Amino acid sequence: MPQASPRVQEIQRLGVTEITLDYGSPALRNRDVWNDVVPQEGNPIAWRAGANMATTITFSTDVMIEGQPLKAGKYGFHIIPKNDTYTLLFAHNHDQWGSYYLDMDNDISLQVTVNPKTCAISEQLDYEFLDRTENSLIIGLEWGKKRIPFKVEVDLNKTVVESLRSELRGINTYHWQAWNDAALWCLNHNTNLDEALQWVNRSINGGYNGFAADKNLTNLSTKIQLLKKLNKAQEMENIISEAKNLDVTAYEANGFSQFLLQNGFYQDALDYCNIALNKNPDTWFLQLNRGISLYFLGNKKASLKDIGKAIKGAPEQFHSRLKEIMAEIENGTYKLPQQS
Repeated sequence: MPQASPRVQEIQRLGVTEITLDYGSPALRNRDVWNDVVPQEGNPIAWRAGANMATTITFSTDVMIEGQPLKAGKYGFHIIPKNDTYTLLFAHNHDQWGSYYLDMDNDISLQVTVNPKTCAISEQLDYEFLDRTENSLIIGLEWGKKRIPFKVEVDLNKTVVESLRSELRGINTYHWQAWNDAALWCLNHNTNLDEALQWVNRSINGGYNGFAADKNLTNLSTKIQLLKKLNKAQEMENIISEAKNLDVTAYEANGFSQFLLQNGFYQDALDYCNIALNKNPDTWFLQLNRGISLYFLGNKKASLKDIGKAIKGAPEQFHSRLKEIMAEIENGTYKLPQQS
């Protein structure tokens, strides 16, 4: 039968942490719910933070609630209003009808106290996910014009690395892209770098007996950045030399020469552009990259000559920007575009 307070389930992901809320959603129906419906000060009981069966909240990993640790699991969610503060209760005994049988001494895993805020009127009780960052968000119970917010945070590096380890044991173990993506995530978040180096090696060299090996400029670029961050200069130069000798298309060479420039390897970028132009003569974007390399190596005259050649060979729609680059190099103000 249709219910006056329908059951709602909402699922959100924070990093790799899945947060699931399950609650009954009652309506205002012209009532002063915060004074006449919601029990005050736990008298006679805490409030079920919804209707009918107790509201539950599930976290797939360990989290922090308002700065306090809470283990992964499913919890009954109850609230005790007192004056204008709200004590939030997370009960490991979650399978209850409302809050009638909540044992305050034995069922509570965590309790925190928060202050309410006003919000746009919500006829139906619901939960909103607000102010999201990479590793935190606010969950807000909203009913009427009142919001009861609490902050959820995750240890992003710990939870993601653990998830990556698990993922790489499944079907993704056969995909070079998955190993490279895992290594690149660690690189970009400056965490777990030694294991990330093992992962990118797996992407390059494959698994047992070299199965699913795929050496390419993408995973070699990841390895170069990891070696740079790990201060393994000689190994890094060896991989740069290895990458230079791969047989690739002009467009792939364009991407790798830009990678070398973005990472400050200007002499390597120049050498690589020379190699690529020997295989792909008069390729305008490689001439451009060689010109930029020369600029950063202090040879403005040769740089302008190369970019002039690039303008002659480039499609018309690129001429305006190439001329701007030429002017910036002429007056010494050129900067590489930021990596996305």
